[in-house]
Amino acid sequence: MNKILVIGCCGAGKSTFSRKLHSIINLKLIHLDQYYHNPNWEEPKKEEWEKTVNGLVQQLSWIMDGNYGGTFDVRFKEADTIIYLNYSTVKCFWRVIKRIIKYYGKVRPDMPKGCKERFDFEFLKYVLTFNYKNRKGIFERLNSVKEYKKVYVFKTDKEADLFLLKNRNSRTSLPEH
Repeated sequence: MNKILVIGCCGAGKSTFSRKLHSIINLKLIHLDQYYHNPNWEEPKKEEWEKTVNGLVQQLSWIMDGNYGGTFDVRFKEADTIIYLNYSTVKCFWRVIKRIIKYYGKVRPDMPKGCKERFDFEFLKYVLTFNYKNRKGIFERLNSVKEYKKVYVFKTDKEADLFLLKNRNSRTSLPEH
């Protein structure tokens, strides 16, 4: 595992899982949100975003969390391991609500400066419809690469934590990256 992509609905815990995995295998941690959003939640131009992602995936090793389906092709191609946190809509929505309450008016650790947590009804709608609109397509992508890439799908925190525990126990010395 040198290039690990972590995907899933907002609120699934991609950033938290990625931080835990980073603490075990010590690969560079890339939260895509930090590269995508500009202050006040401004979005980059499509060409600028694609250039950024193309640069990020060329690094020798990484753990990259985030969806951004428009760049799945390049990220799936470069990743050797893909982890899909396939959690329920209810769990993800509840976690997003808790996150908004916890960080309201503040910048979360995995977000860029100037992007304060807020109530955004369009974002909440996106979370509520994410699995319905995207789950099938994600599984199609995963099935198309599972013969030559490591693919893990976790439906619960317990499954994800067991994966982390197995990786922690299998590491005797951590490489520096």
